[in-house]
Parts: sequence; structure tokens; C-alpha cells
Amino acid sequence: MNKLYPDAATALADIVQDGQTIAVGGFGLCGIPEALIGALRDSGKKNLTAISNNAGVDGFGLGQLLTTRQITKMISSYVGENKEFERQYLAGELQLEFTPQGTLAEKLRAGGAGIPAFFTKTGVGTIVAEGKELREFDGEQYVMERALVADVSLVKAYKADKAGNLVYRKTARNFNPNVAMAGKITIVEVEQLVEIGEIDPDEVHTPGIYVHRIVVNANPEKRIEQRTVTPS
Repeated sequence: MNKLYPDAATALADIVQDGQTIAVGGFGLCGIPEALIGALRDSGKKNLTAISNNAGVDGFGLGQLLTTRQITKMISSYVGENKEFERQYLAGELQLEFTPQGTLAEKLRAGGAGIPAFFTKTGVGTIVAEGKELREFDGEQYVMERALVADVSLVKAYKADKAGNLVYRKTARNFNPNVAMAGKITIVEVEQLVEIGEIDPDEVHTPGIYVHRIVVNANPEKRIEQRTVTPS
């Protein structure tokens, strides 16, 4: 099975549709699938629900899809540095399902593992637990959270082989492994593509069984969200 596609637009062309739920890896601007996000913007698909830790920044990352009003709902844990995200939410133009960060990660992992729901102490006694089932275990209250499964997952990895086995680089690993698991169809953007067998099995972070399509973007922009420098 050939998983390699010539570019991001081609990889998305027959997959993305209006009204879908799209999960996107990354944390801020670290480890985001830049080319795939750009291609999703250019596709013009709308009424999307985006599952992501945040929405990037104004004009970059998922912030581009907020500017074009292609996203109508965010499932995320952080507004971040995105003023347009904040503005749309406060103006009632964007639905927002705020989710504690660890709970969001577990929702995606559970969805990929075929676990429909789980119990956690996080959020008990707060608005996070409103309308959700509570249950006591060993004298402690827990809230039930439903898992997340996306129609399409967009993932950034550092390296892949042609079977789709993935290696992430340092903190760019963040949400990407869980997002990769949670997609019915997972499309991965990588900087390096190698032959099958060139990645040591012990180095594989995401097995190729989760990956359906691969796009090579050898030179991503990798913007820095908050640049901190030492005075000269």
C-alpha cells in the first residue's frame, strides 16, 4: 500500500468535507503540521470542528482557519496567543468546549484505543463536570469523560518510513501521538522519509498501523511563538 502523496493538497483532496471533526497535533506553534493546515485552509471546507490544544496564533497555524471562518467549534484546552480566537468566542461567533489539558490528551488516546469513556478526578466540583456522570471510587468522586474520535487527524512527525512508522523530535512530540491514534483517517506531514527497515523498531513512537497518508515537507517554517533572547 503506497501511503506517500505528492503534496498536502492532494492528500486532503478526497478526504476532507464540510462539517467534519478534524484533530490537529501540536502545542502552540511547536509540532504543528504547517503544510496540511495550509492545504485545509485552501480547500475552503467549512463548518469544521477542530480538536487541538489551542489554535496557534493570529494568521498562522489553525489561526488561519479562524480568520477564514472555516472553524465553527473548537475543542481545546487553551486560547493561547490568538486574539481572533478570543474575540470570536467572546462575541458568540465560535463554539468552544474547554477541556483540561491532560483530559484532552486522554480523550484522544482513549478514542484511538477504542475506549469510549473514562473517569477522572480532574474537573470534579467545577463547571467542567456539569451535566456529566459522577461516580465514587475508593471514597473519591470522579467525573466521566467521553473519548474523542476525529474524522481526520493531521499530524506532524520528524521522520517516517514508507510504512508510516513515525518518529517525533523532542517537544514536537506533544499531542501528535494521541492525535495520530484518534483519527479515522490520519495524514502525517514529515521532514524526512526513509525506507522500511531504516527506523529501529525501538525508536518508533507511532506505529504505521495508525497512519494512512504521508506528505513530505522537508523545510517547514517552524515559527517561534514567544521569542526570548539574552540581551547582548
